[in-house]
Amino acid sequence: METSLASLVIAFAQYFASINDCVPFRWPGAVTIVLSLTLIGGARADTNSVAGGRVLTLQEAKRTAFLHNWDLLAARSGVALADAQRIVAHEFPNPTLSYLTGRISTDGNGNATPAGNDLWDRSYDSILAVNQLFEIGGKRTARQISAAAAWETARARLADARRTLDAGVTKAYVAAALADAKADIARIRFKAGDISRSDFDQIEIAADQDELNAKSAVAAAVQQRIAVEVLLGERNPKGNWTEGDALDLLASLPTVPPRPDNADRPDLVAARAALRQAEADLRLQKAMRIPDPTFLIQYERAPPDQPNTVGVGVSLPLPLWNRNGGAIQAARETQDQAARAVEQTKAQIASDIATARSVYDEAQARWRHYHDDLQPKSGQIRMTVSFAYEKGGVSLVDFLEAQRNDNTIRLATAQAAADTATAATTLFAALNKTSGDDELEGTKP
Repeated sequence: METSLASLVIAFAQYFASINDCVPFRWPGAVTIVLSLTLIGGARADTNSVAGGRVLTLQEAKRTAFLHNWDLLAARSGVALADAQRIVAHEFPNPTLSYLTGRISTDGNGNATPAGNDLWDRSYDSILAVNQLFEIGGKRTARQISAAAAWETARARLADARRTLDAGVTKAYVAAALADAKADIARIRFKAGDISRSDFDQIEIAADQDELNAKSAVAAAVQQRIAVEVLLGERNPKGNWTEGDALDLLASLPTVPPRPDNADRPDLVAARAALRQAEADLRLQKAMRIPDPTFLIQYERAPPDQPNTVGVGVSLPLPLWNRNGGAIQAARETQDQAARAVEQTKAQIASDIATARSVYDEAQARWRHYHDDLQPKSGQIRMTVSFAYEKGGVSLVDFLEAQRNDNTIRLATAQAAADTATAATTLFAALNKTSGDDELEGTKP
């Protein structure tokens, strides 16, 4: 701050001397206020030391989140499970091997034959059979189509989780940066004695209130940084990091495309894949009305009359009482729901884009106005009043009022920058646009 330390100390000394007769002089409170004003010059230089710890840029945060975020890891596991179900859908049912021995004598006469009394020559009736189930009616094809559609759905949901995580990390990062900016301004406000009345008691109370507000703002900033670490998949989040990207940079970086991406948004891809899966499941349930035959081939040995014979057979359930009506009705309703979900997703995408673009246009115009017009003017007024106060041209109250107004404008500018960055992120996500950086390509599904 351009205000000299000497003039401030002299002014407060004169002020306290003038009120000493009518107000009991409290040295601790007075010294606190005077020393607070001595920190004006160093306040802004210390604004970046709130968080401490490592410096984390937005792109580094995204890269870490894409590799370690818990929800994204769960979505990747969903793809792996769906891929396993594809393998299951292509497998054939295993044959059944059975062995049966009958006509074993229990009256003591034995089972000996003229050929002998060993195990192979006794008059046992031994049957070795192999049974194989065959699916007919298109069940196998429908099951494979359903599994493939479920895999596409899982991959689309993974892509959508990445899209929303990209937006979520950016919003959380911007919120942390805004919280730190508020904490910085609150600390400056406390150090500068940002107060509005010249009465000593009210000055002291206002200073204490500013100190509490500063502490609250710092705590809020820590909470926002912890929220970012949760998205990054940190096992022990503490919020011990500092933003490497300033709010102004975050607000000015996005270049919003004028139209949606040519590729469909992942949530729409997932909805369409879910519809294909529901259609395949309906065909499967209809095909389940057709009974699947089980073919049998057997070898039988029953000496001495029929020492070696073979046999073939087929079995199938009779669809007399159960025609799979309930499962078919449920599958048909699921298909209808999936079809409605596709149309609902299309409408939601259009709504997201329109709403996000409107919010972004307003936030960007507001930030530009604050950044290009109001904040420079406010800073100039503060410098002018500060110079006039040094020369004795304005009162201390006017000087502090200019300080407070400048801090208010700076806070509104920071809020507008955060709103612009957040709105741009929301619009990017609605348009199916993510960061697109080459360095993040390896983290894509």
